[in-house]
Amino acid sequence: MTMVLFRRVPVSSPIHNLWAGTKMISAFLISFLLMFLPTWPVLGVMIVFLVLIGVLARLPLGTLPRLPWWFWALLLLGGAINVPVGTQAVVRYAQTVVFALIMVAASFVVAWTTPMSDIAPALAKLAAPLRKLRVPVDEWAVVVALTLRGLPLLMDEIRVLRAARKLRPKDNPLYLATENPLIDILTAAMAVSTRRAGELGEAITARGGTGELAAYPSSPGRSDAIALVIVVAVCAGAFALGMSLL
Repeated sequence: MTMVLFRRVPVSSPIHNLWAGTKMISAFLISFLLMFLPTWPVLGVMIVFLVLIGVLARLPLGTLPRLPWWFWALLLLGGAINVPVGTQAVVRYAQTVVFALIMVAASFVVAWTTPMSDIAPALAKLAAPLRKLRVPVDEWAVVVALTLRGLPLLMDEIRVLRAARKLRPKDNPLYLATENPLIDILTAAMAVSTRRAGELGEAITARGGTGELAAYPSSPGRSDAIALVIVVAVCAGAFALGMSLL
C-alpha cells in the first residue's frame, strides 16, 4: 500500500497558502454538519466540495491512497452482515461508511496542504481564549507538535522493522518462535518509541524546556476570511438542501 501521509505535497495553490487554523475550522464545520445530518444529499454535496478543493489544491492523483483489497472486502462484509436486519440498516451502514471516508479525506487534505509544523501553533492560537480558564493550551500544543513530528518517524521505523524481519532466515528457531509478524513488529515499534520518547524528554529538559512552537508563527489573512465564508455558505446550503428533502 503506497500513500502519502503527514507530508505536505510540494505544489503551490490557494489552498496551500491558507492558514492552518482555517483548514482546521473548515474540517470541524464539515464534521459538525455531517454528525447531525448525514443524509445522502448532504454527503453528496460534501463529496463534490472536497473534490473541488482537491482540484483547486492541485493535488496529483498519485497522492490518493491505494487501499488494499481486504479493506474493501471488510466494507462489503459489514454491509452483508446488515442485510438480514433490513434495508434501513444497510442504508445507515452505507451512510456511516461514506461519512467516515469523507472525514478521513478532509483530514488528508489538511495534511497534504499544510506543513505539520504549522498545526500546533494554529491550534494554540485557536485555543488561546481557554487560557483564561487556566487550561494548559501551550502544553497541549506541544504534545500535538511532538506527536505530529514523531508519527512519520514511527512509520519509517515500522517499515525498517518489516524489512528486517523478512531478512531473517526462516529456519532460525527465533523466527519459528514468533509466528505472528504483527505482534513482533508492534512490540518492537513500542520498544523503540519508548526509548526515543525518553531520549527526547531528556533532550528537552537539558535545553530548558520546549521553547517557542514556531520561530515565525503565521496568522489568518483576508484569503482565510473568504475561505471560511465559502465553507460556511457550502455547509449552510447543504444543510438547507438536506432539511428540504427530509
